[in-house]
Amino acid sequence: MSYGKRDEDNGEVGVFYHINKSAVLQEARVFNATPVNARKCRLLLTKIIYLLYLGEPFAAKEATDLFFNVIKLFQSKDTSLRQMMYLVIKELSGIAEDVIMVTQSLIKDIQSKQETVYRANAIRALCLITDPSMIQGIERILKAAIVDKTSSVSSAALVSSYHLFHVSKDIVKRWSNEVQEAVHAKQASGFASTASSYMSSFGGAASNGSPPITSNSSITQYHALGLLYLIRQHDRMAVAKLVQTFGGSRSGGILGSASTPLKNPAAVCLLIRYACKVMEEDPGTTPRMYELLEGYLRHKNEMVNLEAARAICEIPDASAKELFPAISVLQLFLSSPKPTLRFASIRILNKLSLTKPAAVAPCNLDMESLITDTNRSVATFAITTLLKTGNEASVDRLMKQITGFMSEISDEFKVIVVDAIRSLCLKFPTKQAVMMSFLSGVLRDEGGYEFKKAVVEAMFDMVKYIPESKDTALSYLCEFIEDCEFTKLSVRILHVLGVEGPKTTTPTKFIRYIYNRVILENSIVRAAAVSSLAKFGANVEDPLVKKSVHILLTRCLDDTDDEVRDRATLYLAIMANESSAKRLLNDNSTYALPTLERQLVEYVNSPLGNEQQFNLDGVQVISKIQEDEERRRIRSQETSSTPLIATSNASARTGTPTPATGSSPNVSSFDQQALYAEKLATIPEFASFGPLFKSSSKPVELTESETEYVVHCVKHTFENHLVFQFNCTNTLNDQLLENVGMMMQPDIDDCGLVKVVEIPAPKLEYSVPGVIYVAFEKEDPADFPVVTFTNTIQFVVKDCDPTTGEPDAEGYEDEYQVEDIEVLTSDYMRPRYISNFEEEWELLGENEATETFGLDKDKAPSLKAACVAITDLLGMQAMDDTALPQSAKTHVLILAGTFLGGAKVVARCRMTFNSTTGVAFELTVRSQDPEVAQIVLSAIA
Repeated sequence: MSYGKRDEDNGEVGVFYHINKSAVLQEARVFNATPVNARKCRLLLTKIIYLLYLGEPFAAKEATDLFFNVIKLFQSKDTSLRQMMYLVIKELSGIAEDVIMVTQSLIKDIQSKQETVYRANAIRALCLITDPSMIQGIERILKAAIVDKTSSVSSAALVSSYHLFHVSKDIVKRWSNEVQEAVHAKQASGFASTASSYMSSFGGAASNGSPPITSNSSITQYHALGLLYLIRQHDRMAVAKLVQTFGGSRSGGILGSASTPLKNPAAVCLLIRYACKVMEEDPGTTPRMYELLEGYLRHKNEMVNLEAARAICEIPDASAKELFPAISVLQLFLSSPKPTLRFASIRILNKLSLTKPAAVAPCNLDMESLITDTNRSVATFAITTLLKTGNEASVDRLMKQITGFMSEISDEFKVIVVDAIRSLCLKFPTKQAVMMSFLSGVLRDEGGYEFKKAVVEAMFDMVKYIPESKDTALSYLCEFIEDCEFTKLSVRILHVLGVEGPKTTTPTKFIRYIYNRVILENSIVRAAAVSSLAKFGANVEDPLVKKSVHILLTRCLDDTDDEVRDRATLYLAIMANESSAKRLLNDNSTYALPTLERQLVEYVNSPLGNEQQFNLDGVQVISKIQEDEERRRIRSQETSSTPLIATSNASARTGTPTPATGSSPNVSSFDQQALYAEKLATIPEFASFGPLFKSSSKPVELTESETEYVVHCVKHTFENHLVFQFNCTNTLNDQLLENVGMMMQPDIDDCGLVKVVEIPAPKLEYSVPGVIYVAFEKEDPADFPVVTFTNTIQFVVKDCDPTTGEPDAEGYEDEYQVEDIEVLTSDYMRPRYISNFEEEWELLGENEATETFGLDKDKAPSLKAACVAITDLLGMQAMDDTALPQSAKTHVLILAGTFLGGAKVVARCRMTFNSTTGVAFELTVRSQDPEVAQIVLSAIA
């Protein structure tokens, strides 16, 4: 009999095709027949399950009638029929009424000593239909089932306890002794041979060549250990003790001897994850946990070996010596005949190679053999890992192997390979010819938009960071747009040609390709081509080129699309004035788009409407290079977190909360400023402060991450106010903090700041982040105080039960000292980008302040370190790549910023480095306001 759905091609009709709920309800009379027809009842129960899983709505009365018809099958002795009956009872229990009536029948089956299969199924059904208020009545039965010698019965009770825990925590927690006994019980019941069926490559089969022993492996230990952790999860010490207890001695972890109670491989893997959680919460336990994990690398089961190796590879700041045992195990698995082992090991190595490529390099020869693996996922991991760990000498050989591989994989994998090759291009610039040849080849292959985009982006990076490859890359891109089916890519390539083409030695060869787009493409591409042509006319000094471009743009005035005609008209007018052309077409600045968007939304929604003009001066201007670098940073972080397959980190696996720091690593700094402003705008106490001028780029850590209370501070600057945002996390599971405030005391009484707002956190629960706000107002709007605050958290402590989390009724007042926070001149300065520094430098020449300073060798061991220090102290933005000195002895750093109130500031720092005395520098500051120039200069002193 076919139980499949109807096959539309061959016309076959399965038993589930056109099932009618009414017909099923009428057929339920078969349950009343005597004797019971087991075959018909099983088929009808299957139809009911199908309807329920399909989402067919059953009315309460229909479900109730059906439920009481089904339970008449308790009189049947047919095992398979009874199993189906239990399943239907569970599914109908949420719809039918008075299901509690079947409790006694289920209890009778649970206590049966003859049919074991009844007992496990009856336990699951009983726990699902029992009302939470009545669980105490079946507590004795469940406790007995947990320690039952029959594995299926014990596992059913343990798994059911998982579900009961969320509705009756206090009752389930009383079963801790029975659950712990269940972990040990299988050892005494002859299940010590469980691991023998999981012989790894370290143990293998018996020495006489006989096959591995197979046994009825019990999963009870896995279920029991998970429930035991669930009971103790809020008690950090109890979790650590659990890991130590069931980890056994080091020899036990290695050999699986009697010194460790865990014989089930899945239970051991679960224990390894709990060990990772203990290390995260208490870094001081890392050496002890590492010893446990290192022992499990020699366990008899391969799954345990892999889990231990993965855990070791994810230990933060693990040394090469500590990683070596795990990498050796993974290297051995790379040559395993089992595809699952090869895949798991290469994936772990791939993730490790993102942060520690040198540690993975010894596995390169083994990984090269996987490039031709029949499993394409394994091959892709091998290639991307090799591209990160390979040396310059292996590039040629590696690229040849990859070339043949690319035609056999999907676009998704091709994108991953191309992204890895892009990183390799920047790592070994001398091999750019080989890689450029490869990229041009795959660009001609068939593929979708994402794949082509990845190749084009890789070429863009080579043009930008490897000057020797510019002409070749641009030529390949020109060939590609001749037959490009993706409008977006054509537009991007035309833009790059317009920016980089005029800088090449033979710019005229690119003009023909660009003008072809004006003739042959759609209106969007034609408009982009016009803009690209205009940049050649403005930036190429050859008068013949300018004349040719002028003629081509004149022809575009007759285009059928108004956008193309308008652009051509605009650029012809701009090119008529050479100074305007260079200023408008070569502007490398842009606005911080998140900030611009936020302020435009505020302007549109303002109650004043359009009565006042929108002020662009309040929007931060940045360089396009800066914007690209920010996007690159976020993209690299996203790639690091998901190299190929999204894998949850240790926190997600174990449920460990992460302390709030007020910022996300995968959010642009400009986006973060917009998020801060949006959040502060929702707080009524700050509504009158006006627009946010600046927020500190990184939260200041006021405590160590291992302390009882983790506190970070973010400073927000308004026109006349300073707001301190304290992100706090309580790491103690036996305490609840209420009415949590921050007492801030300035180092001098008359500091020029007066506290006007304090918003405490109502409570800080264990590992639940909270926020405290403290706001100060400047006494004199023209004053810019520089002050240091000592900070003390004040709160009411209520002791909590670590297991239940319930706090005491009464608490007591307490306080906790944290690090000082400084208000510096840089807090009143916002970085600013300017396209022409020399022009603005001359414009602000009337208000100048100059001083000579020195930084000793400890504070500034190099000119690069001095540039970072000076930039941070002033809070300004380095211009024209001067943040990276080209010389080790002398350097000129130029900076620009906007001071609170809108005054423009520029600075020039001439510095020299001496290996004995450190860095000496002369700082000159110019501003629209002479007082601001002196204030900025004093920031160094």
